[in-house]
Amino acid sequence: MGEQPIYTTRAHVFQIDPTTKKNWVPASKQAVTASYFYDCTRNSYRIISVDGSKVIINSTITPNMTFTKTSQKFGQWADSRANTVFGLGFSSEQQLSKFAEKFQEVKEAAKLAREKSQEKGETMSNHSQDTPTPRTHDNDVPPGDHSFSNIQPLTESGQDTPPKTQPSSINGTDDEKISYGPEAAVLKTENDRLKSAVEQSNTNAKKWETELQTLRDSNARLVDSLQESSANVESWKKQLSTCKEESDALRSKIAELEVQCNEAGQEKQKNAQLSARVKELETELQDKEIELENLRKQAEIIPKLMAECEDVSTKLQAAELKNKELEGRVDVLSLDINESQQKQGNMKGELKKFMDILDGKIDELHEFRQGLSKLGVDN
Repeated sequence: MGEQPIYTTRAHVFQIDPTTKKNWVPASKQAVTASYFYDCTRNSYRIISVDGSKVIINSTITPNMTFTKTSQKFGQWADSRANTVFGLGFSSEQQLSKFAEKFQEVKEAAKLAREKSQEKGETMSNHSQDTPTPRTHDNDVPPGDHSFSNIQPLTESGQDTPPKTQPSSINGTDDEKISYGPEAAVLKTENDRLKSAVEQSNTNAKKWETELQTLRDSNARLVDSLQESSANVESWKKQLSTCKEESDALRSKIAELEVQCNEAGQEKQKNAQLSARVKELETELQDKEIELENLRKQAEIIPKLMAECEDVSTKLQAAELKNKELEGRVDVLSLDINESQQKQGNMKGELKKFMDILDGKIDELHEFRQGLSKLGVDN
């Protein structure tokens, strides 16, 4: 079935600067997927991360690896095979804790898988030692061990490579071959199998020697990088404190932004209400424009009305003057009335006539004012 993903998360990927071994170099411009994979055929675990078509993490987990949390949202581990240190920055502390727990689980699983493989190799080796090797004659088999007890799996701790064994052969005489024909055939078959096994072990031994040398070189480079990392712990602590301060500042900024977002939501509601109000005002504006057009049409009649208004104003001024005169006469008459109370009886007829005239004039003036007021209302 090949490799299957067992856990997936998203994080920002970093690698240690291969030149300075001090600074982090971003391997991705944004958060990418980082997944744990299990290979059932090899019984191994890997961390794989891909940015587009580029593989930025391909790290096989071994029991010697350790995942270290260097901050609330950042963790790292060293890969001696890749000769680098990987770092992951998460968006929350919970994601970092979950990834670290999964790393520990996978590490324990890899340790158990290695122990099982070693036990299986030892079992096969003991079984090979317990199985006797048939011989046709003591002088026919050259010296050497034909069992698999000397073949041991190579581990990352740097075990020695297995000793090379020489293939054995059957060199019996013709009489022996005739007298022991079936046994000779079996021994020849077994000898051929042992030859192929020894040749395979020699090939594996060379490959393990190469891998061991590679691991030693990688281990040396890793030791140097770890020494440099230890020397830079103080600077990293200062950077960590600075990052914590920046994180606190960012948290406060996030809180402010959340408040601003709430205010923005309220502003959106207000904007929606204002948009509805604007639509209503646009409708009213269209009605007003229609009314204004009607008023423009009516404005063409205004010059005529102005001329009539000037005439009415002239008449009104004349009436006001006349009214003032009448008021003066009324005042005079009032004085005369006060002075001539004794002569009231004789003057009643003349006063009645005068009052009738005055009432008629007042009625005319009142009618004139009503007409003027009506004209003003119409305008």
